[in-house]
Amino acid sequence: SEHSRQHKQTTMFSRVVAATTMRRALVSTCRRVIIPTTTTTTSVRTFSAEPSLIPGVGKGKTSTGLVGLPVDHDAIPKIISKYQALLDRMAESDMPEDAHYRTIVEKVCRYRIQAARDHPDDPEKVEELCNCGQVEELVEQAEHEMIVLDMYLRERWWEKINLNPITETEPDMENESEGVDWTANDEKNAYFKQKYYDMKKAKEEAEAGASKEE
Repeated sequence: SEHSRQHKQTTMFSRVVAATTMRRALVSTCRRVIIPTTTTTTSVRTFSAEPSLIPGVGKGKTSTGLVGLPVDHDAIPKIISKYQALLDRMAESDMPEDAHYRTIVEKVCRYRIQAARDHPDDPEKVEELCNCGQVEELVEQAEHEMIVLDMYLRERWWEKINLNPITETEPDMENESEGVDWTANDEKNAYFKQKYYDMKKAKEEAEAGASKEE
């Protein structure tokens, strides 16, 4: 009958819809579980506000120009530590504080330490103030000085220095002009000529003053 036929069509349609729904649900589940979703990551490079490097200056320095002495971008902190080590080594020793060697080394150490502390990011300025080579050389000098200091302390050389006072004698006016080339015009002979004339004049004035007193 017509009613029976419509009922069969409705039932078949319902089954198709149900099967389609189940298939879509299954495919969706498989995509979520089996097939991972991929995301595209975009990397963004940020630029710092630091100025660009200048070749041969500061961090841009790549060579000292000296064989066997590589660039050391940590030279300034090493200057501070190594020269402080020299000061500490002398302070803990029994070398007298007024020993000539100690006074000289202490002055050099303190000056270079101060220069490095005042300009921690400017090696060229430290080099200009110390005026004794590149910062890498200043570090090397401190290392060499420590070797000398250890030897100086071990041998107690401050005890072997002749401390006899220097005696000054009155110049011999008669022989003062010996060795002076009176025909030459170079600086050395000009100095001795002037010195001779000044001393001769001083002697004449002294003799004149003595004769007046008589």
